[in-house]
Formats: sequence, C-alpha cells, structure tokens
Amino acid sequence: MFTLAEVASLNDIQPTYRILKPWWDVFMDYLALVMLMVAIFAGTMQLTKDQVVCLPVLQPTVNSKAQPGTSGKADFTTVETTTGQGEAASMRTVSFGSAPTVTPDVPLSRATSSQYQPTESGREPKKEQQDSSGRKTNLDFQQYVFINQMCYHLALPWYSKYFPYLVLIHTIILIVSSNFWFKYPKTCSKIEHFVSILGKCFESPWTTKALSETACEDSEENKQRLTGAQSLPKYVSTSSDEGSPSASTPMITKSGFKFSADKPMIEVPSVTILDKKDGEQAKALFEKVRKFRAHVEDSDLIYKLYVGQTVIKTVKFVFILCYTANFVNTISFEHICNPKVEHLIGYTHFECTHNMAYMLKKLLISYISLICVYGFICLYTLFWLFRIPLKEYSFEKVREESSFSDIPDVKNDFAFLLHMVDQYDQLYSKRFGVFLSEVSENKLREISLNHEWTFEKLRQHVSRNAQDKQELHLFMLSGVPDAVFDLTDLDVLKLELIPEAKIPAKISQMTNLQELHLCHCPAKVEQTAFSFLRDHLRCLHVKFTDVAEIPAWVYLLKNLRELYLVGNLNSENNKMIGLESLRELRHLKILHVKSNLTKIPPNITDVAPHLTKLVIHNDGTKLVVLNSLKKMTNVAELELQNCELERIPHAIFSLSNLQELDLKSNSIRTIEEIISFQHLKRLTCLKLWHNKIVNIPSSITHIKNLESLYLSNNKLESLPAAVFSLQKLRCLDVSYNSIALIPVEIGLLQNLQHFHITGNKIDILPKQLFKCVKLRTLSLGQNCITSIPDKVSHLFQLTHLELKGNCLDRLPATLGQCQLLRKSGLVVEDHLFDALPSEVKEVLNQDTSIPFANGI
Repeated sequence: MFTLAEVASLNDIQPTYRILKPWWDVFMDYLALVMLMVAIFAGTMQLTKDQVVCLPVLQPTVNSKAQPGTSGKADFTTVETTTGQGEAASMRTVSFGSAPTVTPDVPLSRATSSQYQPTESGREPKKEQQDSSGRKTNLDFQQYVFINQMCYHLALPWYSKYFPYLVLIHTIILIVSSNFWFKYPKTCSKIEHFVSILGKCFESPWTTKALSETACEDSEENKQRLTGAQSLPKYVSTSSDEGSPSASTPMITKSGFKFSADKPMIEVPSVTILDKKDGEQAKALFEKVRKFRAHVEDSDLIYKLYVGQTVIKTVKFVFILCYTANFVNTISFEHICNPKVEHLIGYTHFECTHNMAYMLKKLLISYISLICVYGFICLYTLFWLFRIPLKEYSFEKVREESSFSDIPDVKNDFAFLLHMVDQYDQLYSKRFGVFLSEVSENKLREISLNHEWTFEKLRQHVSRNAQDKQELHLFMLSGVPDAVFDLTDLDVLKLELIPEAKIPAKISQMTNLQELHLCHCPAKVEQTAFSFLRDHLRCLHVKFTDVAEIPAWVYLLKNLRELYLVGNLNSENNKMIGLESLRELRHLKILHVKSNLTKIPPNITDVAPHLTKLVIHNDGTKLVVLNSLKKMTNVAELELQNCELERIPHAIFSLSNLQELDLKSNSIRTIEEIISFQHLKRLTCLKLWHNKIVNIPSSITHIKNLESLYLSNNKLESLPAAVFSLQKLRCLDVSYNSIALIPVEIGLLQNLQHFHITGNKIDILPKQLFKCVKLRTLSLGQNCITSIPDKVSHLFQLTHLELKGNCLDRLPATLGQCQLLRKSGLVVEDHLFDALPSEVKEVLNQDTSIPFANGI
C-alpha cells in the first residue's frame, strides 16, 4: 500500500518554479491533493472493512409438521433425492417448527428484520416472541465467506467497487496534466534557464542600483518642478543614440534619456558603487538575457503546451462529471443476490448489505463538488489564456515608471513566461526589464569602466609618438572612460574597437587635442563636445567596415584639415556608395581614402577647390573613372596606389599645381605619356615604383624641375642618358631592377644627394659617380661589385653607405676620410669591417655629436 506522501510527490515541483504558478494552478494543486485524500481514504476503508454481508432467503417447506411444544426449536429432516444414472445428490433442508410462509420476492425492507412475520392465520404472536434464538440456517463460516464474495462481485454495482481507484486515476491524470510543462524536456530546459536568470536578475545589486537611481531622478525632477530650482551649469542639447544617457549627435534625434538644451540635466548622486565582482556578474547577466531572449522568442512551444494541458484538464472535468453524476443513485445499502450456487449452499436467493454504501455516497458527492470547482477554474484559465494575446508582452508601464525607455517588447514564449510571472509578482518583470535595456547595460559598462580605468592608469598608457606628441591608444573597451577627458595635455587620442564610444562635453577641457582616431568606433558626441571638435580638431582618422559607420558629425567639422577614411565604400553590386556631402569641410587640405573604389566619389569635388593632397589606396580594384580629378586644380600631391592602372591617367595632366605624383603598385608598363608632364611646371617628385616599366623614354628630359625620381621594383635593364640631364635631381631610386651598368653621365648630377641602386646587376662603379660630392645616401647592396674605388673619400657629406650583399674582399681605407660616415650608417658584412685598419675603425666608431670642420 502506498502512502499519501508518495502519491503527493507527483505534484511536487522545484520551489523556484512556483513563480510560474498563478493562483489558479496553486488552487487546482490543492484540490487535486484533496481528491487524492478522498481516493486513498475510500480505498483504505474498502480494503480494511467487510465489503458485503449476505443472508439466505428461506423458502417455505412442504408437509412440515411442527409441534406446539417445541417452543420454536428446529426439527431437521434430511431428504435424499436421486437424480438418476446412479448419481445422487444429498441436500439438507431445514424446516422450522413454526414454518412461516416465505416467498422469494421478499421486499428489501424486510431483510433487516430479526424474525419473519407469521403468514398463517392460526399462528399466535406469543410463540413468535418466544423464538428468541432467531432463524437458523445450516451454513458454516466458509459458506458465508464464499457467498459474501460471490455477491460482492455479482450484486454490487461496478462503480461502488471501483470508485476509489477511478478517483485515484483521474486525480493522477489531472496532476500530471497540470505539471507536464515543467517536466517535458523541450520546455523544462527553457523554464529552468528562465527561472535561474530571473532569480539572479531579481537579486542582482545592479537592479537595485538602477531602480534606486530612477527613483532618485523622479524625486529630483518633481522637486525641480515644484520649487523651480535654479538650473545647473551642465547642459545637454539632444538625446543620445540607442538610449545613451549622455551622448548625442547634432544631426539625429535619438531615443533614450529625454534631455534637451533648455532642460538642465539633474545630477543624481550615486546610490552605491558596484564592486568588480558585482559588475562582472551583472554584465554576464546582460549577456545571458540577450541570448535567452534570442533563443526563446523563436518559438511558442511553452504557450501551446500550457494551453494544451489546460484543454485536457477541461475535457477531463466534463467527462468525469458526465459519467459520475449518473452513478450517485446506484450506490445503495441493500442488494438482492441470486448466485447459481444452490448445489453448494442450498439457497438460491440472498439479501446483502453494503456497509460502505453511505460513506461512499458521501465521498462521491464530495468528489463531484471538488471536480466542479476544479472544472470552473479550468474554464477561467481558458478564459484568461484567450482573453489577451499572451504571446506579446509590453514593458510600457515599466518604461513609464523608469528612465529606461528603450526596454523592448517581447513575444512568443518569452512573453508568455513574463505574463505568468506577473500573476505571481509584477516586481519580477520590472526588475527583469532592467536587463533588457541597452541604456541600463551601457550605464553598467560605464560604471565598471570608470571603476577600472582610473586617471593614474590612463596616465601610464600615454606615450610619445613619432611626431613627439602625447598619444593615448584605447583598444577594445566597452566605452571611453571619463578620466580620459581629464588628460588635458593629450595631443592624439586613438579609440579602436569601442562600439559604444561616447564623447561628452568634458572633452572641451582637452585644449591640446588636435588629432582623433576612430577605428571601428562609431562614436557619438554631445552637442557641446561637437562644438569643441568642430572648432579645434585638425586631423581625423576613421576606419570602418561599412560607410554607414562613419559618424554623421564627421561631415560637419568645418575646421578639419586632414581626413583619413579607411574602409569599404563599394556595395556588392559594385555600385558606388557615396559619402555624405563634404561641403561643410571648408578648410580640408588633405583627404586620404583607402578603399575599393571603381571611381573617385563625386562628393570629393565638394572639397576640390581647397584640397591640396589627395591619396587613394585601393585594394587592387581597378580605378577606371578619373575625370573628377580635373576639378582639383589646387592639388599639390596626388597618390593613386594599387589602383590597377595600366597607363598614366590623362586627367593628371590638367593639375597645373601638382608637385608630387605617386603611382605606386599599379600595372603601368609604359610611360610614353610622360612628355605631357612638361605642362606641370611645379612637378618635383615622380614616384613610379612597384610597376612593370621596361624603359624610360628620353622625353623625361622635359620635366626640368624634377627633384625626386622613384623607379624601384620595375623591370628596367638600363638607365638612359636623358635621366642624367635632370640637373635638379636630388634623389634617384632605381633599386630592384635588372640594371647592369651605371652610365658615366651620372657625374652630371651635381645636386644628387640620394642614389639607390640596390638589388641590380652592377659589377663596376664608374669613377664619375664620386663626382656627385653632395651624396649623403649611397645604396649599392645586393649587386656584383668586386671593389670600391678609393675615390669614395670624395664624398664628404656621405652619412649612409650600403655595400652588403656584394662580392667585396676588402673595404678601402679611405672610408675614414668620409667625415660624416659612422659605423651605424655603414651597412656591410662584419668581417669586412673588422679587416679595416684600426685608425679607420676608430674614426667610424666616433660619436656622431663630435663636430667636424668640413661638415655640413
């Protein structure tokens, strides 16, 4: 026999799941528990007490002769009857001295009489009263037990026998139906995860802090409204993007904390400072909530399962009520039993009593009452399920009561679970909503970030860059620490991979800041901060993946001098994605674009009149449209690198103010168009390196003002004499070609200061080379040179000499006469240097700070 506790355990759920059980589920659980008790109580009584008690109905005997003096004592006569074929059956019949006339159709009310009433007219009542020993049958105990069991199964209605078991089965089905959604694997995992997250969100210190600060803000605003307090000195003009409490852009009005230029931002004192552990736990909760929402909102399985089990319980209620009500009247105390066992007992008719009838009837009525209550609650549950759309949940009330106006509405199973939680306690949903708000998450990140990145720590990360400027580089942070803006002497600020970067008004303290780098960092600025950047920022670097990531305020920095854009400016169908208008950048001088352009963006012409330097670095995409270059009449420096150009673009010849042209890493094979450069009177630097140029045309002599010529990494095999007619040439780089001979005309380049011919096939150095007495850099490495002439000593201004990778067996001792040459500027094998005379090595090892009479 199982106990009540064992059966009730079917209704047990985890204590944490109770927040998902509304009042009707709890009430139905208690009703099911009471129905269990009814079933177990009825079953226990049925098993422990006698089920039925039966007595035979006596038949009147024929030719009975009773003597009056017997005083009611029975006279037994044995009658033997032969049935034939030698088979005999002996039957003992009982005749009483006062034989009453009894018929089989005795009314049920007479079965309870202790004596039979006399039916013959000659009987005296006095003799009936003297029969004190009752009417005796000649049945033993086993026969009574046998007939009781036979009549229990034959005469008793089936519902009276199985009522406790039916109640138990129905109740177990109802219990299982009520809690199936907690047990089904596909819903159990989601519910368990939800309850776990909900409990952590409810107990998180960050929830308390966020709601407390909201209450403080509300009270402060009410106070300001009632008392008309004076405005604080801190103003914010527009609201922020994505619910940011402080950042805003001057172009777009965003949602979030509602501040305006006319309304002072209330300074709310911090309720508490989260320690590092609490902050990390809160950040982990935001991530868990985000992932759980994405997982649960995709389906409505939990909702459908709950509706399904409620429908099953309702159908079960109707079924139980319909068939149970018909059996209330079938439970009775008295029953007539006619078993066909006369050959075993001697009687054919029996009157039986069911001693549990009254109790079972009362329990059945109680059970029907409980089922009716249970069914009405099921109907109410169905009404609640279909009255409102439970697959949608709005945090509108929470948004109105708190400053987190960006809390999104949810749907499907996520919404249904929150509706269920609201039936338990609406405070859970309110606290849970804090972790759905991006404003709240950003605020937490800001607090944690400021707690970690103090002023002292930031000061340790400040360094000096190549331009000897103080630079701070912040990488992969959740935001920009407030202490950054206290570094008032900072010159360069680099923000990389900081998606939630916000620049507050405090940046106006950084009076030395002139250069800003935004690397995959779509920063948002307050109005005051924008005003400061618009007036003070001179150089801006923006690296992005998509052109939409470029902050809109970038196009309004009217005092910007240099703009560097690195990212994708083309769409998948190879159509140009235009930049926004650059018309406001009135003072822009340098524009650097590193992208995958097929044509120069048309909006660049907005800054064409005042642009002096244009740099386009493609990733190998062919730049085919260059007509807009003609409008850039003031451009002095032009770089078109890695643009797959095959010839020098004709549009370049219209740039009358061009001073430097760089066509590095293209596919240029011939430069016959170079004759047109004669119209570019100011052209002084021509860089055609890393191409496929085979020869240099003699028309190069027309570029009379050329001072620097870079032809390295091409396919040149010789240097034409025309090159050496460029009298103003100061730098010549023909490294990494296939040149085998240095022409003697090189001596004509009296202004040559830098000559690079590394990586060629030179084996002999002409003496005329050393007539270029202004040479400072001479790169002769990776050739086939076997000796260095002693005339190298004529190069008094030589500071850098590269000889490594040749076939030298010694160095000339006259190197010591190159007064500016030092060991650091001499690139040669160690054994060659060691073979030099000691006095030469001593001169080369001297400190470069020692002045020389013949120096520069």
